[in-house]
Amino acid sequence: MSDSPAKRHWRTSIFLWIGLPFIAFVGLAKAAPDLVPAWKAQSGSGVTGTFTAVREVCSHGSCDFYGGWKAADGTSTRTDVLLYDEPDSLRIGETAVARDSGSVAGVFATGGGSSYLLVTAFAVGGLAAAIAWPVFLWRTWRSSRKRRTSAPESVEAAA
Repeated sequence: MSDSPAKRHWRTSIFLWIGLPFIAFVGLAKAAPDLVPAWKAQSGSGVTGTFTAVREVCSHGSCDFYGGWKAADGTSTRTDVLLYDEPDSLRIGETAVARDSGSVAGVFATGGGSSYLLVTAFAVGGLAAAIAWPVFLWRTWRSSRKRRTSAPESVEAAA
């Protein structure tokens, strides 16, 4: 089954006019701020402490743990933070060793994980979409301008 050219054009237009700005927004507004903290945590930088799971939020087949975090030396605490890269065995009321590396939303489990790769992919995707969207707009504007200026010439030539 082959789609008609009009249907393909419609799908492409929706993606370029709605999809690219959405991807750019999500990648730059949501992922980019956690890019440096995720890589810092992956490399072992940050303050080590203990995360205590207080609540579990599940959606779309995955669950996230929120709770409190306290530095090992007792100098700082955070409440209602997300635990990135949580161990599979974690349950509400249990603790995990976690690192605060500056993420606004949460702390990172020291056991490691792939959240730094996911954050990087979303940030790079957002940046690519943010670059591609204005290029698409400019090319669309330029091609429509060429069509408008060349259309009267072809009408005059036919007369």
